[in-house]
Amino acid sequence: MIKKNKTALITGPTSGIGLELAYLFARDNINLVLASRNKKLLLEIKKDISKKFNVIVNIFPVDLSQKGSSRKIYNYCNRKKIKIEYLVNNAGFGKYGLFSESSLKLDQEMINLNITSLTELTKLFVIKMRKRGFGKILNIASTASFQPGPYMSVYSATKSYVASFSEAIAEELKNSGVSVTTLCPGPTISGFQKRAGFKDDARMYGSFTIVDSKQVAKFGYNKMMNNNRLVIYGLINKMSVFFVKFLPSNFKTYLVKKVYNYYH
Repeated sequence: MIKKNKTALITGPTSGIGLELAYLFARDNINLVLASRNKKLLLEIKKDISKKFNVIVNIFPVDLSQKGSSRKIYNYCNRKKIKIEYLVNNAGFGKYGLFSESSLKLDQEMINLNITSLTELTKLFVIKMRKRGFGKILNIASTASFQPGPYMSVYSATKSYVASFSEAIAEELKNSGVSVTTLCPGPTISGFQKRAGFKDDARMYGSFTIVDSKQVAKFGYNKMMNNNRLVIYGLINKMSVFFVKFLPSNFKTYLVKKVYNYYH
């Protein structure tokens, strides 16, 4: 009897951490469902992965910042009779700027993508995972989860939600066979900075604090497979998260504001 490969659903797999995770799953003979709004890139990635690995790659072009998009992915998997054993909620974006001057539409899309879609996808797929007694969920948060972020206020708040929500349901699912891992990267080389409005210059990419997305993806992948809960990549990030707990609130937000200003 031929053993059927398990399947991973990854959102935002066209660049950065999400792209590297897709290759890590494929390397381990895990089939893929890749969901992103960029159909052209999805097709290119599907072609490359299919050439390099003996796995099935399904693509589903969808804009997860729009209402109802999570249900579309879920219905697609049901129609294709695809069981999702691994769920990676990686899609997300941020935007630098004053909240009072930012686009309300953009803020709403950020909340829809970073919070609503992540929550809905987790809800839709965790029910079946729990029934089967197996599943692994990887939710991508950020070191921005641990303090308010002036000039990135909505983004930081959404990532705080991701971390809190994920840790809570990880405890609820204890001993169920389903694990939830929250990955908190710091500054990582990806398409995030450009979309957020940070300058793509030597100041950011020459910083010793910024790391390659391949390193972060491998770290997160291994932690997910080992059923770890909240994981922070890098010693400096771990130290900053630890020490920020002891700072007065006003000084904490002042410090974060200065950091964001430096890189913008």
